[in-house]
Amino acid sequence: MKTPIVLAYSGGLRSSVAIPWLTDKYGTDVVALTLGLGQSTDLLEIRDRALAAGAVRAHVIDARDEYVRDFVWPSLRADALPDGCYPLATALSRPLIAKQLVDVARIEGAALVAHASTGRDRARMHRPVGMLDGSLQVVACADGMPPSQVAEYADRLGLVVPVEGADRVDDNLWGRTVGRAADDGSQEAPDSSFAFTRDMAQTPASPAVVELSFARGTPTGINGVTMTPVELVESLAMIAGEHGIGRFDRIKNRADGTRSRVLSEAPAAAVWHDARRELERLTASGRLNRFATTVAAAYAGVIVRGEWFERLRQGLDAYVWSTQERVTGTVRVKLFKGSSRIVGRTLNPEP
Repeated sequence: MKTPIVLAYSGGLRSSVAIPWLTDKYGTDVVALTLGLGQSTDLLEIRDRALAAGAVRAHVIDARDEYVRDFVWPSLRADALPDGCYPLATALSRPLIAKQLVDVARIEGAALVAHASTGRDRARMHRPVGMLDGSLQVVACADGMPPSQVAEYADRLGLVVPVEGADRVDDNLWGRTVGRAADDGSQEAPDSSFAFTRDMAQTPASPAVVELSFARGTPTGINGVTMTPVELVESLAMIAGEHGIGRFDRIKNRADGTRSRVLSEAPAAAVWHDARRELERLTASGRLNRFATTVAAAYAGVIVRGEWFERLRQGLDAYVWSTQERVTGTVRVKLFKGSSRIVGRTLNPEP
């Protein structure tokens, strides 16, 4: 009997089509894997959708704590923001999905794992799997098939999946991105494109002041209350989002040479990055602070290219950790009308 294939399953059109496509192409069972990363979609509905599409089993794993602890926090300590600007919520999730694919493949006895990612996300899945287990074959399902052909394939098979609009949305608790392929960026983005942050006209009339606590560059509490990693992100995201903080608007050069507009929302990420950077600035010398920008750019590049499990990231982590010993204390931040302003800081370096 052939071994099953483990598929990274999002519940979208392309990954739903991937289940019968894999079954037909390889003549074997497909096991779906979905990670709970704080996305807005209902995970139970996604599981049921995978089974309805033909998966023999559908694993749903709550990976929020691991995502924040092992992926978000290291990138935060490194201040890994491309161009010093926007957080990498989507790209940061891919190595964790790849890691879980490998783990479930070992449990299921699979020799092949699959995904329905396209563009740069394709490499962000292939490279981590290859680093973690070189014996596994990785398949990009329906690679090169245009969206119209994917939709026709789904109709032909009678698959019931949500209708996808022209915008491509990806979200988790660290941030949300909206890819607008037909938007040249010449006009202000409609407020309907945003979900995590309020429009400026709808933000509160009074500011909010939050006190953020750190230990060795890692968030530990808000307003004196110690919280779990997930709570630290979700709580600050709710407060900062209410004040319209964390919106980003950029033009992206795609892997196929075309351009698209990308709108991002990361209210918690924007404020945590600003606050941690302020503490580090107070504890490091001028030379270290200047070199930190080089390290941050290198770390962001590692994430973008899908090199999370390679030695460069491990070396960067070792360096960053060595610089965070004194980045312990609290930062007070005033949130108001789309801006976060640091209004106080207290250092409590470890002895």
